[in-house]
Amino acid sequence: MIKLHLNGPKLLEQIRALGEIGADAQNGGRTRIALTDADKAGRDRLFAWMRELELEVAIDRIGNIFGTLRAPGDAAPLMIGSHIDSVTNAGALDGCYGVLAGLAVQRAYREAGVTPARSITVAAFSNEEGVRYQPD
Repeated sequence: MIKLHLNGPKLLEQIRALGEIGADAQNGGRTRIALTDADKAGRDRLFAWMRELELEVAIDRIGNIFGTLRAPGDAAPLMIGSHIDSVTNAGALDGCYGVLAGLAVQRAYREAGVTPARSITVAAFSNEEGVRYQPD
């Protein structure tokens, strides 16, 4: 039986790095409202991390990002994710933990040199909380 291990330090590093984008040192929190420059910077960072893991990356017509670690067969993929845009003055884990935890799972497979039994897709949904456009 192969054991996979999450790379906790890398996950924390990515949470910190994403948390710096849109950070407000004076008022606390971070603000990455959907489709702003800060959101674009966060999306670019996420895209780069997905490419580092050699995922198949797709962006749909409304800007949702999907990074897939492919497995053989035609079973529906397991999807993990949330959003990386935020409300105003959001906490460091607002949405992004779901996305970055999914990347940590994919990274565990990559680092172990193991192919998952079914494909794993990490999704980052645009405007998930409906801050910029409603309904989301």
